[in-house]
Amino acid sequence: QQGQMVAPVVANLGPLEDLTLTPNPDEVEEVFTLPLDHLLREENQGYTHFRTAGGYGYTLPVFLNGPHKVWGLTAIVTELTLELLAPGRY
Repeated sequence: QQGQMVAPVVANLGPLEDLTLTPNPDEVEEVFTLPLDHLLREENQGYTHFRTAGGYGYTLPVFLNGPHKVWGLTAIVTELTLELLAPGRY
C-alpha cells in the first residue's frame, strides 16, 4: 500500500539473552539477529536490480550470508542505519 509511514527505532536493548520477545505471529514469522560486524563486511553486502514492465529499473540493497537474505524495506532501513552508525565504514 502506498502512503504507509515506517518509523524505524534504533536502541540498545542490552544482552540479547535477557530479552523476551513476543512478536505478532500474523506479522512476524521469525526473529533473528546479525552482528554489526557481519553487516559491514563487503562480502555480505549486495544489490538486487529490478525492472518493471514499463522498462523502469531500480536497485535495492540486500544483505547476504546470514540465516536469511535481508532485502526489501528491511534492507533499505538497515543500509540507512549503517550509514549513520558507521560513516566511512559503510
